[in-house]
Amino acid sequence: MWVFSDISFCFAVCGVFLLAAAVSAEEPQHAVRQLEARLSQLKSANTDLIADTEIFHKGAVWASRYDQPLNTKDIELLNRALDRGLQRAESIAANKTPWTTKKGSVLRGFVSAVDGSTQPYGVIIPQSYDGTHPMRLDVVLHGSSKPVGMSELRFGARFDQGDEKGTPAPDVDYIELHPLGRVENCYRWAGETDVFEAIDAVCRSYNIDRNRIVLRGMSMGASGTWHLGLKHPDRFVALGPYCGYVDTHRFSETPIPSFIKVGPLPPHQELGLHMLDSVDYAANAGVVPAIAAIGDQDVFFQAHVIMGEAFAKEGLQMVNLISPGTGHVIDPVTHAEQMRRIGEYAVKGLNHAPRQLRFVTWTLKYNRCHWVELLGLKRHYARAEFNASVADDGSIEISKIENITQFAIHPPMLQNDGAKLKIAGVEITLPKSDTALVFALRDGQWQSLGSRSDVVLSGKRPGLQGPIDDAFSAPFVCVRGTGKPWNPEIHAWASANLRRFEYEWARYMRGDLPIKNDTEITATDLNEKHLILFGDPGSNSWIAKALPTLPLKWTPESLSIGNTVHAAVDHAPAFICASPLNKDRYIVINSGHTFHEKEFSAFNYLLFPRLGDWGIMKVEPGADQWQPSVTDFPEKVIRAGYFDEAWQKPILER
Repeated sequence: MWVFSDISFCFAVCGVFLLAAAVSAEEPQHAVRQLEARLSQLKSANTDLIADTEIFHKGAVWASRYDQPLNTKDIELLNRALDRGLQRAESIAANKTPWTTKKGSVLRGFVSAVDGSTQPYGVIIPQSYDGTHPMRLDVVLHGSSKPVGMSELRFGARFDQGDEKGTPAPDVDYIELHPLGRVENCYRWAGETDVFEAIDAVCRSYNIDRNRIVLRGMSMGASGTWHLGLKHPDRFVALGPYCGYVDTHRFSETPIPSFIKVGPLPPHQELGLHMLDSVDYAANAGVVPAIAAIGDQDVFFQAHVIMGEAFAKEGLQMVNLISPGTGHVIDPVTHAEQMRRIGEYAVKGLNHAPRQLRFVTWTLKYNRCHWVELLGLKRHYARAEFNASVADDGSIEISKIENITQFAIHPPMLQNDGAKLKIAGVEITLPKSDTALVFALRDGQWQSLGSRSDVVLSGKRPGLQGPIDDAFSAPFVCVRGTGKPWNPEIHAWASANLRRFEYEWARYMRGDLPIKNDTEITATDLNEKHLILFGDPGSNSWIAKALPTLPLKWTPESLSIGNTVHAAVDHAPAFICASPLNKDRYIVINSGHTFHEKEFSAFNYLLFPRLGDWGIMKVEPGADQWQPSVTDFPEKVIRAGYFDEAWQKPILER
């Protein structure tokens, strides 16, 4: 019989839910409104302090919105949260914030740049912390927990013991950060952004040594550790995954009755897995050390076997501490040894100028490793590798550079007089530079383009490489068309699509979807946010403005991406591309996430892109009546795929 250390994880994989006896009670709306009013009166310039208070209000709102009726225990937790929110609001008004200096467990929050929502996180401050010197930070990712209305309040209860007293502070030499990560997405998409926003929030509030940040976690937290750590290998001093999955297909075959097997997928979906499956990034463990651990009786033991094989193919030896006779649970002895080994790396800190650097990626979303920054690929979702060594005089030899068309070298490299660069045997003499220099492949030859700040990037580039789902990992706003549509059926479908996105974002990504009418978009919106446009060129003025330079042909009569023409009366596009309105932002047409409630409510490994960069949808009847309670959405995917590296031509179709 398998032993699970995380009860919520056991429920998630086994499909078992505890149904507590519900009690009848009126929602504490008066207290919610009272806290809301008190928050609106606060004039503190510190938005983090406001977020520390707003997390209680947000948790209460989500509980009331999605969990009805509440059971007795949940009502007690809800009422306590409202009391705690009012206590903190009064403290801020009195210019007293005792939780900011409290030792032990503390519940805090930040405002996400993605959607403006307040997101909670927990910290555990050791007894030794006094703020006089930078301290190591351990980012600890939680296990699987099915999202419910009470998710924020239950998470917060683990860390909120009042602002004055609590359990004794631990006697360790590091601060622990526990991000919520929007509950259940394996720290992907906005969940990934949340981890880094939480790190930044902790660094604003505490004296953190950014060169000694450890990433670790158990179960889904371990999967998130592999995912974030291997794709951002220069951000963490060491990784500590404890029994987590590393790929999609083989993990879905785990012999658990409730699991959904992911069989062969359409070609564009198979390619998209290279963005997510951390097993493809195993080579980067040569940059960031990983000390894994798992029980030999763990039902997910094969995941570490798979990662170990991937390490071996890259010429690396995976450290995998195996706890005998142990299932899916953290063994204290094994964990202590894992932490001891992590500590050996953490005390040294990061070396941002390694003389040997090997970096592998499959997308420009993950493009930076210490002093090298990849700026262009020959093809996305194909393996790209950069392998270089630095001589004593500062000269750099790049011995391997595959599937890369443009890159930058950052300081402290290339700062020595007479330093040279050799790329695949061809030598380039360079001037001494205190700034990053860009190198590009032109007509089969590598050449210097000058300073990174002077080079204008085009086509697919870091932060603008797709797929559609990537747009919702950074600040965005949905734009509702208010004009006269070309085709009423398409307008009804686009409106239904926006309703679906609004519902799914709030329930599963834990924030209210930012939505404006097309007449309300400001210059600030254009400059700072991706535009997610719903409608057609008749109904949405921003689609009309962008249409002449978008990678499709669209008239009231016809629609085409590539060479195939479809009738516009019952076909519509859903796609992403670099915005013609702002070179640093996306435009997305008629799409939220390309996975939906069926996937969100099942398992986090199912949250992979379904369309790539674009899709052609056949709009079916009933869109004007569709509501989130209806399972089937009135559309059928006719074609889907990616755009080329210039954001122009479709290169892979369904």
